[in-house]
Amino acid sequence: MQRARFPRRRGALAAVLLALSSTVTAAAAAPGATGAPEHPVVATDHGLVRGRAHDGFLTYEGIPFAAPPTGGLRWRPPQPARPWRGVREAGEPGPQCLQPPVLGGGPPTGSEDCLHLNVTTPTGPGPVRGRPVMVWLHGGGFTFGTGSTYHPERLAVRGGAVVVTVNYRLGMLGFFGHPELKNAPPFGLADQQAALRWVRANAARFGGDPDNVTLFGVSAGGLSTCAQLVSPTAAGLFGKAVLQSGSCMTAYPPGALIPGLPAYRPFVSQRSLRDEGAAAAARLGCPQGGAGAGALHCLRGLSADKLVTPELTAVFNRPAYGNPLLPTEPARALEAGRFHRVPVMQGANRDEMRMFLGFTLGQYPLRDARDYRARLRNSFGGAAGAVEAEYPLSAYPTPALAWAAVTTDNAWACTTLHADRALARRVPTYAYEFADRTAPVLEGLPDVPGFPYGAAHGFELPYLFVSPLTKQPLTDRQRALANRMADYWTRFAHTGDPNHPGAPVWPVFRTRTPLAQSLAPGRHGVAPFDVGQAHHCSFWDRHRG
Repeated sequence: MQRARFPRRRGALAAVLLALSSTVTAAAAAPGATGAPEHPVVATDHGLVRGRAHDGFLTYEGIPFAAPPTGGLRWRPPQPARPWRGVREAGEPGPQCLQPPVLGGGPPTGSEDCLHLNVTTPTGPGPVRGRPVMVWLHGGGFTFGTGSTYHPERLAVRGGAVVVTVNYRLGMLGFFGHPELKNAPPFGLADQQAALRWVRANAARFGGDPDNVTLFGVSAGGLSTCAQLVSPTAAGLFGKAVLQSGSCMTAYPPGALIPGLPAYRPFVSQRSLRDEGAAAAARLGCPQGGAGAGALHCLRGLSADKLVTPELTAVFNRPAYGNPLLPTEPARALEAGRFHRVPVMQGANRDEMRMFLGFTLGQYPLRDARDYRARLRNSFGGAAGAVEAEYPLSAYPTPALAWAAVTTDNAWACTTLHADRALARRVPTYAYEFADRTAPVLEGLPDVPGFPYGAAHGFELPYLFVSPLTKQPLTDRQRALANRMADYWTRFAHTGDPNHPGAPVWPVFRTRTPLAQSLAPGRHGVAPFDVGQAHHCSFWDRHRG
């Protein structure tokens, strides 16, 4: 099936999807839809929207779920969208949220008026109670990306789900803090909750079940899902969660990507964020304590070009805790059991770190044992010798691949396993690892001689969504894996358990038998395995700093 090409704004690496389509008959329209077959109309709680019909599914794009966060609403929690008269065209997505260019210089792209979402729903009759609803949060380091990049037809048509993709404020506009803002919640996360409230009010109008909502996301979207899982203000907004490569406990050691970089944790304290915000405001000519209406009034008067810069985005790209939305650091909240009691699927990719290292090896190469040992000392100090003994260069084709294994295991695989254990003590938990080392390479990644990307960060996305933005199409074996993964994800959305007749059994995660489902092509590619043993997690339990 081929899909008509509508204008699309595409993010950076997160740009992982294109879609199928043609025209359907009037009988195939979703519940609540009226109008011509190719232009179905749905009445939302704010007004009528006119979507587009394709081969087996309908799309409604660019629907506002909150008021434009501009002017006096900049750095305020999302406010209700204004109702509209007549029929609003929903045939293409709204603009992406403002973000700096991914590569090179230039002005930011997108718009501050970006709080829109997109709905994809299967055609034909659904269950009496409605279809399960899957709400997708895009990745991009809380800096880049947009919901419309992800085209979820496979999940909708094959899996019988209503899928909603969401925009949320990014960078300086979504994760800024300042003393005058006091304990304001992370605005980007508050946007996500506003979108979930919209889904609860409108899902049935698109044939969905508002009482059966699954929140899922990748990378920063996975971290966002983790944040909502531990957020008191998200109570009742979703009933299941899927975290892809973004557990609450993700953490990098110092120098993981570039020698000299500090250790990284994805969440920051409110106090630290306020201090950073005051310093940034002063640099922008809006200091505290001066005459006039205050620093925030001054900052709200600045153009977006002065705020959405690579320098400021590099500082304001982590959600803060210590506020009503996130009272506690998410990793600590998870460990203490302070999270919503909903079933969870969670996983990472076998070679997560190779994607990130691919961007840095040109300038910071790992050529020999000397470079490798320097990296080990920089990141692990006195434990460097023990790490080298556990990951000897002789076990890997190159020093770069050895370092990728060290950092994948330390920062991703074993922190995800730790989070699995915390979750499994209280809720049904299903762990996975995407392990197709022949997965298509995403466009935009540099070719690094002798450094195959394998199953790197984000490489599972073309298996769940439909993508033209990979360097190779999926093979027949990979398409079979894509169908298997779509079936698992949507079955989980239906029931809270990914298992279904005819599929390899996916065991629930047990702390005493920590099995994850390996997801790779081939007859034996989908099967449980001991993820901790595969990634040296007993070693990291002893040596984590």
